[in-house]
Amino acid sequence: MSTAGSTGAGVATTADGYDRRLELQAFDDTRAGVKGLVDAGVTSIPAIFHHPPDALALDSASSIDDDAPAIPVVDLSGAPREEVVAQVKAAAEAVGFFQVLNHGVPSELMDAMLAGIKRFNEGPTEVKRRMYTRDAAYKVRFCSNFDLFKSAAANWRDTLFCELAPVPPSPEELPDAVRGVMLEYGEAATKVALRVLELLSESLGLTTDHLREMGCVEGLNMVSHYYPPCPEPHLTLGTSTHTDPAFLTVLLQDGVGGLQVLVDRRGDRRRWVDVPPLPGALIINIGDLLQLVSNDRFRSVEHRVLANCSRETPRLSVACFFNTDDKRRLYGPITEGSSDPPVYRSVTALEYFALFYGNGLQAQGRLLDYFRLQH
Repeated sequence: MSTAGSTGAGVATTADGYDRRLELQAFDDTRAGVKGLVDAGVTSIPAIFHHPPDALALDSASSIDDDAPAIPVVDLSGAPREEVVAQVKAAAEAVGFFQVLNHGVPSELMDAMLAGIKRFNEGPTEVKRRMYTRDAAYKVRFCSNFDLFKSAAANWRDTLFCELAPVPPSPEELPDAVRGVMLEYGEAATKVALRVLELLSESLGLTTDHLREMGCVEGLNMVSHYYPPCPEPHLTLGTSTHTDPAFLTVLLQDGVGGLQVLVDRRGDRRRWVDVPPLPGALIINIGDLLQLVSNDRFRSVEHRVLANCSRETPRLSVACFFNTDDKRRLYGPITEGSSDPPVYRSVTALEYFALFYGNGLQAQGRLLDYFRLQH
């Protein structure tokens, strides 16, 4: 499966003779990812991973700070239902992120999913090398930094990508380490996404199945990240600041922490707020396409992951990105239940993802702004 990294945005040789493109290609050619660097015993990170100081600013706010909103926690089994709808609505409108409890996914299944990702990344390097590719034609693929040749700075993480729906891969396509758990966990996460979409539909004054009938969860891409310990975490990031190119994300994270959300604070300021690991919880966040169809009533907010500062323990996460399967279907703001004029033009998923992958994770500016109408 392995293929060489393609050339991307131009990377010039600097005056002191440093050739960034050459270093990028050399790293990609190892097909061992960031974990390969750690296994080689690096004590300083290569220059391709260095981020500018403004991207690394640690002006984070504790959730107990009176001036900083905490990431809401919603008990999906809470009653009455209208109170749960109100909580989900408030979280989607104000923060765009919330954690859910009593979501129906067994803790044993979540633990098994994380354990499988750990086994894969810490297993034989040759297994990972055989799966290493940037060719999106493969349903299952391993690589480090999908936008390696487009981004201004690489991130300290490796990724196992799997397209699970609408047509799942054959068991033979999945690595042994996750073969027995990935499909089962994907089905469970889909049920959570459907349940949350029902609540979000009702919060917009729509029928329970409105967003589901729009096809918002027909497609599922599972993106499993492995963040190795970083010898110089103050110089890089685990994942750069971005918004999610999806309708909805269901995220499973382990207990290491590092996920941060950029939230509004009093006085028109924005501040990084930690999303603390909560045992048994799943994290839900609104994606760009759901902000578009909700006509800005729901918020897709910027978030990032700090580099892993642990000396020995990796950070693990499994993100389920839910999208439409019909990439040519037009999606525009829902007009039912609101008198507000549309703030976006209609767009296809094909058009949106072409923009996303063309710019990379660290694209300057919000991609949604490209589709915003001028009033």
